[in-house]
Amino acid sequence: MLLQMERITKKYGNFTANRDIDFSLQPGEVHAVVGENGAGKTTLMRILYGMEKPASGTIRLRGQEVVFHNPLEAIRGGIGMVHQHFMLFPSFTVAENIVAGGEPGRGPWFNRKQAVSQVKQLGEKYGMPVNPEQRTADCSVGMQQRIEILKVLYQGAEIIILDEPTAVLTPLEVKELLKAIQRLASQGKSIILITHKLHEVMEVADRITVLRNGQVTGVLNAADTNIEEVSRLMVGRELAERVKSKPRPGEVVLDVKDLTVLGDGKPLLDKVSFQVRAGEIVGIAGVSGNGQSELLQALSGLRRADSGQIRLLEADVRQASPGEVRQAGLAHIPEDRYMWGAAREASVVENAMMGHQDRLHKSGWLHRQKISAMVRDWVERFSIKTSSLDEKAQNLSGGNLQKLIVARELAQNTPFLIAAEPTRGVDIGAMEFIHDQLLRKREDRGAILLVSSELSEIMTLADRILVMFEGRIVGEVSGEEAGEERIGLLMAGGERTS
Repeated sequence: MLLQMERITKKYGNFTANRDIDFSLQPGEVHAVVGENGAGKTTLMRILYGMEKPASGTIRLRGQEVVFHNPLEAIRGGIGMVHQHFMLFPSFTVAENIVAGGEPGRGPWFNRKQAVSQVKQLGEKYGMPVNPEQRTADCSVGMQQRIEILKVLYQGAEIIILDEPTAVLTPLEVKELLKAIQRLASQGKSIILITHKLHEVMEVADRITVLRNGQVTGVLNAADTNIEEVSRLMVGRELAERVKSKPRPGEVVLDVKDLTVLGDGKPLLDKVSFQVRAGEIVGIAGVSGNGQSELLQALSGLRRADSGQIRLLEADVRQASPGEVRQAGLAHIPEDRYMWGAAREASVVENAMMGHQDRLHKSGWLHRQKISAMVRDWVERFSIKTSSLDEKAQNLSGGNLQKLIVARELAQNTPFLIAAEPTRGVDIGAMEFIHDQLLRKREDRGAILLVSSELSEIMTLADRILVMFEGRIVGEVSGEEAGEERIGLLMAGGERTS
């Protein structure tokens, strides 16, 4: 056995994040660790990587008991970790990021030519080619993740921990990553995969360890199980089968005509036109970078459109500020929870208040009891794991912060909701709950614009699906007739429909 973690326990005050967990890893194995948000997956791996110290338990690497006091010691032991949120220097080149900390050269002199050569060879060796001289800020998200993986390989990692590696990837990038994982395992690397996405687990994993509430509920051979059994072990119950009623679209809530946004003289949005009606969910599908972000920013007032029309109910909001758009009837679950959705240094309760503050004060004084009761209700209903309402948002797991933002925006009860990547990084149980909440808003005659990189999510929820390619809407497909092959062809710029 390459790695054994025995009876690992980790506590934070009165909260037990890991309780007597056993975990093992064999050479050349892909071992998935799955569980709901707050189940203890990342904590367990942070202990292995030397970022946390366990209260009790032992770690054996190649048969020898080890104690890693920091990540540097873990790296020296042949363990590398690719975090959910990348840790790269945007202004550095690809090669500079990969060799950082182990730069080739003599004395203080950095041999840039040698670094470029080594990185190019490394990418070719593991089937993950990169442009060593490209600036990292100019790389796609998928390419940045490839840089992170190559970085730990450059450091000599034999064990690679991947924490939610597909959370921000497009479907095509996900396929490429899964192939890379299988290729690395075939070359003798051992992979620990932390993820919520069970279809991906079943595709690449050899074994699966399931955690719930900080304890192991099962260790399964992937070949001998199925998604239903893993889901049941994760959430402790059978997932309900969702039945969606037929749409009954009513009045036009959002009316967009010939919307154009320019960037560097070329259109990022090119005369985009569509409507969203009360009582329907309209999905937007497309490979990342085809205008979805610019569309969301223009609709929410975060970016000024150059021409066209945006009407929200009776208001012309094309030139409106974000606050004015919200007053006109918009709630917004943003695509990037850290950049647009939350203040990291602010507390849970302060983040929850955002957008609600106008009705939570009297004569300038906040109703603290009313606010706390409201947020506690959200924490309970959305199963948000937090030590207290005063905990900083940056200390929440990505999935728990996402649930807080979704709860906050749904509670606005606005006529129109933008739901951008609403379940990004959340577990299967929370995903089920959020989907049900979106469908309930639809039943209550709300109008929803759903933007998601998860095609299955759009096909599950949307009544109509618009496909974007190179800043234009190139097709519309009804939710009932939607098929992955047809939508995928449109996303790639193929067959167009009117």
